[in-house]
Amino acid sequence: MTTISTQNINSLDHQALLDLDRRHWVHPVVSLRQHESIGSTIWKSAEGIHLTDAQGRRVQDGFSGLWCVNAGYGQQSIVQAATEQLQKLPYATGYFHFASEPAIRLAARLCELAPRGLTRVLFGQGGSDAVDTAVRMVRYFFNATGRPQKKHFIAVERGYHGSSATSSGLTALPVFHKHFDVPTPLQHHIPSPYPYRHPEGPDPAAVLASTVRALEAKVAELGADQVAAFICEPILGSGGVIVPPPGYLRAMRDTCDRLGILLIVDEVITGFGRTGPMFACVAEGVAPDVLILAKGLTSGYAPMSATMISEALYQGIADGAGADSPVGHGQTYAGHPVSAAIANAVLDLYLDGGLLEQGQRVGEYFMAQLKTLEELPHVGEVRGRGLLAGIELVTDKDSKAKPLPQARLGQRVLKHAFEDGLIFRAFADDILGFAPSLNYTEADVDVLVGKLRRAIQRACSETF
Repeated sequence: MTTISTQNINSLDHQALLDLDRRHWVHPVVSLRQHESIGSTIWKSAEGIHLTDAQGRRVQDGFSGLWCVNAGYGQQSIVQAATEQLQKLPYATGYFHFASEPAIRLAARLCELAPRGLTRVLFGQGGSDAVDTAVRMVRYFFNATGRPQKKHFIAVERGYHGSSATSSGLTALPVFHKHFDVPTPLQHHIPSPYPYRHPEGPDPAAVLASTVRALEAKVAELGADQVAAFICEPILGSGGVIVPPPGYLRAMRDTCDRLGILLIVDEVITGFGRTGPMFACVAEGVAPDVLILAKGLTSGYAPMSATMISEALYQGIADGAGADSPVGHGQTYAGHPVSAAIANAVLDLYLDGGLLEQGQRVGEYFMAQLKTLEELPHVGEVRGRGLLAGIELVTDKDSKAKPLPQARLGQRVLKHAFEDGLIFRAFADDILGFAPSLNYTEADVDVLVGKLRRAIQRACSETF
C-alpha cells in the first residue's frame, strides 16, 4: 500500500480522492458494495442555500444537509463565534465540577426556551447519543426511586431515534435492525399514526384513537409497573415525514400520565423552527418529561446535542445518587465550549436575527406551493408542516398502490432533480423528503418546486 503524506493528500486530484474514499471511509447508511461501485459526490463549499461539489457543480440544498443546517450555510456570525472561542478556549471538560461560560449560558437559554418544567440539560454530540442519555437517565431515575422493574420502552413503527447500540432498537426501520440484534426484549413498537395509510382511514380522530388504544394495549400487555417510557417524534422524519393528526402529542401526554409512564419527545429533527415554532411540542402546549435536541441546535456547524429532563427526574436522580457518589454518565465532548458558542450564535440568529419568523412565513408558502404537485398523476400525497415535508409517490391515486421496488422511482426523481441543480432525500419506499433551511425565500421555494415538478414528470414518464 502506498503511503500518503499530508502534502500528497493536499494535492490529490478528484479521482484520487474518490479512490481513497472507496478504500477507507465506511459511509453511514449506504450499501457498501454499491458505494464501492459508484463512489461519492464530494462537496467542496457551500453558501446560503447552495452546495458546490468538487467538479464545480452548484446545487440547491432542499434538505438542509441532513435536516440540520437550519440557519443555512456561511452565516458569518456563527463562524465568528466559533473562531473567537477556538482562540480563547478551544476545549474545557465538564467533568470534576469544571465548566465554561458558553455551555453554562446555553444550558440556561435552552431551559428558558423549552416547555415549562424542563429545567436541566445533559449535553452530548448528536441525536443518537442524546437518546441513549435519555434511556440511561430514565433507568437511573426508576432504579433510584425504588421502581427497578420499570425497564420497558415503547416507540412507534417507522419512527427514527438513532443508530447507536441502544437507540437503534427504538428506531423502527428494518435496515437499522438487520444483523444488529435489535430491538432488545425491553424495546417495543406500536403502529404508526400514519393517516395516509391508516387501516381505519385518514380521519384524524380515528387515527388518534387507534394510537391511544395501541399504547394502552401494549402497556397492558407488558404491565404498567414494568413500562418506563413512551418515546415519539412530533413528525416521523426518516420514516417518511409522516405527520400525525393535530393533538397527537397531547393525546400521548395524557395517555402516558394516565398509565403512569414517562413521555420522551424526540425533536432532533423538528426542533429549532423546523415546523414553525422553536419546538413542535410547544404548538400543542405539551411538556414532556424528557426532550431530545440536536441538529438545528448548532445548525450543523458543529456536533452537539442536548437531553433535557424535568426537575422531578433530576431530583430523583440526584437523591438516588446520594451526597458523595457521582452519577456515572458523561462524554469527553459534552458541553464542548466551541459547540456551545456556535449554538448560542445560532440561537441569536433564530431569535434576534429574524430566522424563526422568516421560517414561519416561508414555511406556509412552501407547503402551499408543494401542495400544487398533488395535481400530478403519481403524487399520492404532499404532507408536512412548516419547512418539513414529504411527497409520497404512487402508481394509482385511488388505490394508493406503491411502485414496484425495482422501479426505484424515488431515486429516479432525485437523479433528475440533481442533474437540474436540486438535492433532497429519496427514501427507499418512494417517499421524497424535504427540509429547506430557514433562510429560504419565497423565490427559492419557487425554484425548488419548479425543479421538483420537472424531475417527477421526467421520472414518471420513464417508468409508466
